[in-house]
Amino acid sequence: MNKSQKPLPQHLTDFLDWLDIEKGLSTKSQENYSRFLKKFIDWLKENKLEDLKPHELSPAHIWNYRVYLSRHSKKPLKKSTQNYYLIGLRSLLNYFANRDILSLPSEKIKLARDRDERQVRFLDLEQLEKLFSAPDVLKVSGLRDRAILETLFSTGMRIAELVSLNKEQIKIKLDIEELELSIVGKGRRIRTVYISDRALHWLKKYLKTRTDNERALFLNYRSRKGSSRRLTPRFIEKNLKKYLIIAGLPLTTTPHVMRHSFSTDLLNQGVDLRILQEFLGHKSILATQIYAHVTSKKLREIHQKFHSGKRLKK
Repeated sequence: MNKSQKPLPQHLTDFLDWLDIEKGLSTKSQENYSRFLKKFIDWLKENKLEDLKPHELSPAHIWNYRVYLSRHSKKPLKKSTQNYYLIGLRSLLNYFANRDILSLPSEKIKLARDRDERQVRFLDLEQLEKLFSAPDVLKVSGLRDRAILETLFSTGMRIAELVSLNKEQIKIKLDIEELELSIVGKGRRIRTVYISDRALHWLKKYLKTRTDNERALFLNYRSRKGSSRRLTPRFIEKNLKKYLIIAGLPLTTTPHVMRHSFSTDLLNQGVDLRILQEFLGHKSILATQIYAHVTSKKLREIHQKFHSGKRLKK
């Protein structure tokens, strides 16, 4: 590791070049990262720290910046917005590590947690559309990522189940509108998942680009020569963060939130908890009870609509 003598603000241009050339991020993503880091640079200047070098950045500086984001901005920032700025700073530290520049590890920056968050986080349909539109489908990696997002929401699969899929499992006929797929889930339990017409559309487009002999359904196009090309859960988690930034969605969203979104959407359409248990592959109904808040709300709405007493004369 070398000690860079350039102050932190002077690394911004090289960092953005790294995002472009090595990470392959779009111009829009680079603009977002630049905006997130500008807040940090402005904070350095306000505190006469603009000459601070990467190796001089301490946990105390990070803490004070987090306090600033939480309390001392011109207007209070939501936890999700604070996280955009923190993830930008994390990425800068990852750049330093990649370039062997001595600095704090990115793990030292913890994202803000919202105590008022519900136990079950999910994206609504409008948010999902924003997320689905984020990948650049003119690139093969973007097509792959669009197919991944659509498949996660269509099936409610766990991320480990998704990355285990093989190309040979997806037998798509021209006139097929939905695909049933048997998968081995948690506890080695076999269950059927259903891929919608919409998700199939993107899977078809992605598979048309495949001329290789790899078994994995979803491939890593940046894997090292000789290593496995099958995507890992960690890769998908990191990739999802990129699209959340592009779509302007909460960075606390994880691949498992897509499973929650699948479940919540079904319940909102009137699906029974017992049926949902089968869809999710839960061994016990107790595991499915985390979605009880959705059914409780639905029951309340039904009661108010059909049995509120308004039809009776006072």
